[in-house]
Amino acid sequence: MNKIEQLFNAEYVRKLLSRKVLPLYPEFKRIEAVKIIPHKKHVWESTYHVVVEFLVSFATAEAKIHQLSLFCSAHSNENRKNVYDSLKFLWNSGFGDAHFSIPQPLFYSAYFNGTFYQGVDGHNLHYYISTQNYEEIEKIIPQAAKWLAKLHGLKNVLGFDYNSENGRIRTVISGIDDILQEIKKKYPHYLSFYEKAYNIFITKEEDFLNNTNQRWLIHGDAHPENIIKMSDIKVVVIDFTDMSLADYTRDLACFLQQFEYMGVQNKKLDPSYVAKIRRLFLESYFANSPEKLDAAVKARIDNYYNWTMMRTINYLLTAGVINRDEAKMEKINNLINLLKNNLGI
Repeated sequence: MNKIEQLFNAEYVRKLLSRKVLPLYPEFKRIEAVKIIPHKKHVWESTYHVVVEFLVSFATAEAKIHQLSLFCSAHSNENRKNVYDSLKFLWNSGFGDAHFSIPQPLFYSAYFNGTFYQGVDGHNLHYYISTQNYEEIEKIIPQAAKWLAKLHGLKNVLGFDYNSENGRIRTVISGIDDILQEIKKKYPHYLSFYEKAYNIFITKEEDFLNNTNQRWLIHGDAHPENIIKMSDIKVVVIDFTDMSLADYTRDLACFLQQFEYMGVQNKKLDPSYVAKIRRLFLESYFANSPEKLDAAVKARIDNYYNWTMMRTINYLLTAGVINRDEAKMEKINNLINLLKNNLGI
């Protein structure tokens, strides 16, 4: 049996959390029960990738029951210790306050290669896009921009141990060589386009990073599904698997491209409204950052914006769960044509 299956055994998990988590909550005396809710369960003979929620019933000394949602993100091969270390570093750097927060880190399990953390309540930004709730979107956007500005403004980050491969386009998972090999095998008619596009992305990034010692701590996957509204004054950002030291404009571009894709490409938002949100996001960010939005910064944002679009195309082409029917292929080709136009290829 794959050892990760133990995380889907309620009694095993109750005992594990009683040892590792209960001491972190002194207001509770014991764990009465655990309900297991799988969010991602890919389990093979000896490998795995899981995200599992534990709805934990804690009991006080007065026998009152309080429920908390705890999570574990575990992977047999990919680094998860860096996720825990990142969360811990951010939590200790003020990202657990009343306005800008993250999931509270609990512990790292070397046995499962998994990070355990407390969940957060609320809807993500994608929910408000899909329901066309313009009022909430326009409340969340400045908060999200300020959250990123706070992250990018952190000092003394260079000595921290991050996944260095995630800091460059050339090596970010799954790496340019693997990407091109998969495209050559499955979609050889797209290979020339891929090679030209990635050459542009990598050259422009390296022209900047190879000529500066500046690095910023970035989230690495700052899209609307990872931004949670907990209240009118509090926004929480989740999923720190791709955190690295890199160019801060990558986070800005990722957010802008994914917001546009989820809004316009999925026919939820009008392009003119998305343009308005783009202005609001950038104005809010640079109003709270020491950085300035000059022509060079705009060019870096554009480069990462186009690269993020390419990552979307790559996901749509290669993800096993996608049914690439005629409508899907038309959507993919529309994105490819748009990207070709952006890049002039």
